Amino acid sequence: MKPSLILINPWIYDFAAFDLWSKPLGLLQLAAYLRQSDYRVQFIDCLDVHLPGMEAGPTLKRPRRDSYGTGKFWKETIPKPEPLQSIPRPYSRYGISPSLFEKELRQCGEPSAILITSLMTYWYPGVRDAIRIAKEVYPHVPVILGGVYATLCHQHAIDCSGADRVISGDGMATILKVLDGYGIPAPVDSPNPGTPLRPAFDLLTKIDYMCIMASKGCPYDCKYCASRYLNPQFSQKDPDEVLDEILYWHKAFGIRDFAFYDDALLVASHTHLGVLLEKLAGFDLDLRFHTPNAMHVKDITPEISRLMYQTGFRTIRLGVEALDMAFHRDLDHKMKEGDFERAVQNLLAAGFSSQQIGAYILIGLPGQSIESVKETITLVGSAGAAPYPSEYSPIPLTALWEKAIACSEYDLEKEPLFHNNTLFPCWSDPMKKKAVTLKRMASEIRRKFSILHP
Repeated sequence: MKPSLILINPWIYDFAAFDLWSKPLGLLQLAAYLRQSDYRVQFIDCLDVHLPGMEAGPTLKRPRRDSYGTGKFWKETIPKPEPLQSIPRPYSRYGISPSLFEKELRQCGEPSAILITSLMTYWYPGVRDAIRIAKEVYPHVPVILGGVYATLCHQHAIDCSGADRVISGDGMATILKVLDGYGIPAPVDSPNPGTPLRPAFDLLTKIDYMCIMASKGCPYDCKYCASRYLNPQFSQKDPDEVLDEILYWHKAFGIRDFAFYDDALLVASHTHLGVLLEKLAGFDLDLRFHTPNAMHVKDITPEISRLMYQTGFRTIRLGVEALDMAFHRDLDHKMKEGDFERAVQNLLAAGFSSQQIGAYILIGLPGQSIESVKETITLVGSAGAAPYPSEYSPIPLTALWEKAIACSEYDLEKEPLFHNNTLFPCWSDPMKKKAVTLKRMASEIRRKFSILHP
């Protein structure tokens, strides 16, 4: 009999959460890899909005779903962890009920091992609870934790998660060795190289949209981002491989919405994304593409703008962060004077509306001034793009981490809960209060664009 594995995407415990094309792509890629290695794989998604058996009640809100497959999660208010007691906001568990999670576990039957992923460092309480329940149901089964939290806060995860083993870095590079160490060798020595390794989205209850990664990692080394640490080598898939994946999910499952998860989608677009979109345009399919991870503005040329419009891109997000060039010279070196304005004009000329062109603006950074953020929000709107303030979360192992520690009132090193961007952990109380004004400014500009382009 094949060794059986249960893969788990845990809950989000936070002050707010939204399904903005949010799926555990890494875990689903691992599921596909393990299936090709001939393991029997079962999957439990604690964030599943479609799972049968969930019912709304006095404390559990039914999720509203929006256009393009996005929307809210199931949500239930829960007690705040002790370190967050002073925060005057309700704290919630996002996802299915613990009782239904336990039921799903039992229906799977006792596995050879349980694999759990993790994302935001400050979401670890949901990870810890999933591990606790899994071990209560199957006390003799090894529980293996991987993912972002397990990598960036490795020792904390070892000490606090309750997992039997914590994997740091790329799980697929080590998981077979870890399983073998528990006496669970792969039935097949290695996956068939001729078989496409598509992420196992078929394990989901329902596929609302598809997540695509045309590349891995990022060639930039921004001081506020952990991409280079999590994926040290930047690589791009063959455009034909990405095209085959898109066509497969559209033809086999009728998927129309595709969200690119790339950190650097437009790098070398003349040999990569441009080639993909030229070929995709020839199929004349009614597809919709989205870029929630943001694109580098300097790479948005008239030609790539034309191709994106022609092939059905609907949600454009640009990684602006700030329009103060001193910011970019200090923190990321990815944008020069005039790059943003040219990018927006290229997109508008191609046919996109201002409402579709969103620009992420980082707020809450160490040493950042309110006035600089106000100026960026105003300039973004004036250029014809919709500003989206994005609260900074201090990330361990990044170049900005030590500066964040030095200016924060919270103990960022010992308690990952304090990495939560809702806290504005690197701003003083007077600045935190002014953040409301900044968000209101951005919201008003977006509202005006929505009136112009309903």
